[in-house]
Amino acid sequence: MITEYSISVMLNKHFSDDIERIKRRNALVITALFIGVIVLAFVCLFVGSSRMSLADCFAALAKRGTASQVRIIWNIRIPRVLAAIIAGAGLSVSGLIMQTNLNNPMASPSTLGVSNAAVFGANLSIIVFAGGFLSTGNNLTSYTVGMNPFATSLIAFIFSAFSNLLVLGLCRVRAFHPGVVVLAGIAIGSVWTAATTILQFYATDVGLSAAVVWTFGDLGRATYRTDLIMAVVVAVGLVFFAFMSWKFNALLSGDSTAKSMGVAVDRLRFVSMLCASLITAVCVSFLGIIGFVGIICPHVSKKLLGQDHRVSLPASALSGSILLLLADTVSRSMGGGSALPVGAITSLLGAPFFLAIIFSRKGEHD
Repeated sequence: MITEYSISVMLNKHFSDDIERIKRRNALVITALFIGVIVLAFVCLFVGSSRMSLADCFAALAKRGTASQVRIIWNIRIPRVLAAIIAGAGLSVSGLIMQTNLNNPMASPSTLGVSNAAVFGANLSIIVFAGGFLSTGNNLTSYTVGMNPFATSLIAFIFSAFSNLLVLGLCRVRAFHPGVVVLAGIAIGSVWTAATTILQFYATDVGLSAAVVWTFGDLGRATYRTDLIMAVVVAVGLVFFAFMSWKFNALLSGDSTAKSMGVAVDRLRFVSMLCASLITAVCVSFLGIIGFVGIICPHVSKKLLGQDHRVSLPASALSGSILLLLADTVSRSMGGGSALPVGAITSLLGAPFFLAIIFSRKGEHD
């Protein structure tokens, strides 16, 4: 005879079996993504314009090759691969957090005008202080001597951070609502774009070309020092987001539900948006504009593993690293002796994905 108690036991056992199956699937997917990062890192390490054979690459990796081969592997390719892993993870996780906070699946690190502010800061550094109309004119030699790439990154970061604080400050005064954040970010981003256009209008040919080149997302400018700085910032951000993952899960159910669970919604949005924006600012200031990573990878991770931030966070980080490693490998394979800007590759991959999101959401409302 089947009783209510036996039915309850059967349902609980079935429910627990489902949970265990989901946990095993999530662990398998994250493990596969981790292995994918390792494999692609080695592939990216052995691809380049120097036409080194696989044996030469392994020898140089063990510091047994020629001096030039060792220098190519250890001074150029390894910092580049590390930058792809670190920046890909940082940009992807930043996109995930912004999408959760703004309840907008098309939100990305550029939502708050971070990239626009970084471009203005870099243009100001290059055109005005390092190679533009106020210092070296059209003299390419003096431009090369005067330019300080690290100073350019620092000024780009300062303007990005200032833009973040400005947008978030305006939202705190008005009301920290997701729609207000997006509109404020668009408005401030437009101001930075206009200021950049005016600055470039008065630039010399050399200063303008150098400023435009900087905006290209380029992993080739990465060094061990910049990788270390990015790694520290991204690691601190990931730890913070992981610690707050249950609060982000509560936020997915709506502000009212999150507040009923003891979550300070406005404070969580402010702090997490600021942290995500600072991660983006650091990566952009060193590597230039790398678009769509913060849109593509969070969507992929959520499709694979669902909305739970305890698993979507590491999945987003790993998928971001995979995307940037893949884009860098493609850019160096197609460059014909020189690497194409990796930002162009991610944009080519991201634009169709972005359109697919728009049309799929339209279909949901029909």
